Order: sequence, then C-alpha cells, then structure tokens
Amino acid sequence: MWIIAGHLTVDEDARDAFVEAHRDLVERARKAPGCLDVAITADPVTPGRVNNYERWESWDAIEAWRRRADAPDTGVEMREVNVTAYEIATTRPPF
Repeated sequence: MWIIAGHLTVDEDARDAFVEAHRDLVERARKAPGCLDVAITADPVTPGRVNNYERWESWDAIEAWRRRADAPDTGVEMREVNVTAYEIATTRPPF
C-alpha cells in the first residue's frame, strides 16, 4: 500500500477555488482501480494551505491513474509543495 500525503500553499484568496477545481478529479480518483481514498481539502487552521491525502493499493495503480487523471489547470500558483509518498509495509488499528 502507498500513502501520498502532505500539503501545499496557495494565495489565501485562491485556496477555495483551487480546492473546488479539484472536486471532479477527486471524484474520479476515488472510482479508479486501486484507489482506497483521495482528499484535497482546505486546511481549517492555516489560510492558503491545502491538504493532500491519497491511499492506493499499489504504485502501479498510482501510475495508471496519473496517466489518465487529467488534473485541472487552475491557474493558481502553488507557492510551497510539501507532499511525500510513503510505502506502507504493515497496518493495524490506531488503538
């Protein structure tokens, strides 16, 4: 399993439009083979911050999705991008 997680920053007044522009992409990704979850959300604390979370069954599933994702051209400049892919070897309940 792979998790891609982190955040990016955009101008505060462009954040909500940036997130909304990705709604269709998130809906399609969640239906993609091998996708376990995807979320692109406005951070509730820091204006201008957008949180990114993806969970996939395999790296092959991620690559297949990226070939057809057709990400939107939002016209919004991403100022800082801090997103990392993590390969998960084991899982367990958090308690």
